[in-house]
Amino acid sequence: MKKNFSDKIKTHAIELGFEKVGISRAEPISKEKQNLETWINNNGHASMEWIAKRKKERGDIHSYFPGAKSVISVGMNYYNGMNQSNLNSDYKFSNYAWGDDYHEVLKVRLISLLEWVKVKYPNVKGLACVDTSPLMEKVWAQKAGLGWQGKHTNLITKDYGSWLFLGELVIDMELHYDLPFEEDLCGTCMSCIEACPTQALTEYKIHSEKCISYKTIECRDEFFEDDTQLDNWIYGCDICQEVCPWNLKFNQVNPKDDFNPREEILSWKNIDWENLNESIFKKVFKGSAAKRAKFSGLKRNVIKNSKQRSPK
Repeated sequence: MKKNFSDKIKTHAIELGFEKVGISRAEPISKEKQNLETWINNNGHASMEWIAKRKKERGDIHSYFPGAKSVISVGMNYYNGMNQSNLNSDYKFSNYAWGDDYHEVLKVRLISLLEWVKVKYPNVKGLACVDTSPLMEKVWAQKAGLGWQGKHTNLITKDYGSWLFLGELVIDMELHYDLPFEEDLCGTCMSCIEACPTQALTEYKIHSEKCISYKTIECRDEFFEDDTQLDNWIYGCDICQEVCPWNLKFNQVNPKDDFNPREEILSWKNIDWENLNESIFKKVFKGSAAKRAKFSGLKRNVIKNSKQRSPK
């Protein structure tokens, strides 16, 4: 019965638009909890205190949802077949934020999946989670058999590379569980580490204070004059994913409209970014994950990069 209903959950998740789905038991993750503690103690999270603030829940799913029995992990492909060379500007903008806010895109579907489960089992309780929830999503995805954590710390799958958004539906119901993904298929490859212009990566670890994504999104401080290593990125950074062999060989274009790029991101020239004001920002990036950086952050990033650029 568990196996049959678990298979039906997976089938319905695919029908809702997820490309990957697996199920794992909600259980202690002691090793990963210790790794998180060590990373935080070494200031790997930089100024992202929201990570440290809820580290207990991240390391113990039952602190977050006491009744949790199963974690349904999902992945949604967001690769649109384009890259930074398709932009009409020298400025670079991470692919994941070209379209609609993935938090909303995934969460709506996860809630629909929970509602579908409740039709059969009305008393089931659950939580739909995206990366704003205090779960170690890559850990649970690997436990559910979706893929492995690469040296760039992103989850890599055999069929989509790492161009995936991850989410979870945590429920208080026993299900049939998938085998974890045990292989590390990065092998001796060091492409992501060698390509990072700020040396933010060591094997399977990220040093946030050096990371361009952190600097352009999460960091709220002004940049010092000698802090010039943004490499033309004004929002996020895709370098470690762009050079990953799994992404080069096994990417698949997502036909969904949700992640189609906003026209402005493709068409704007340098001068358009440099003339960006708050009114335009609110209009263009309404419903976009780029709101995370706020207007002030995006403007700061443009100004920093513009000092080394000429109009295009």
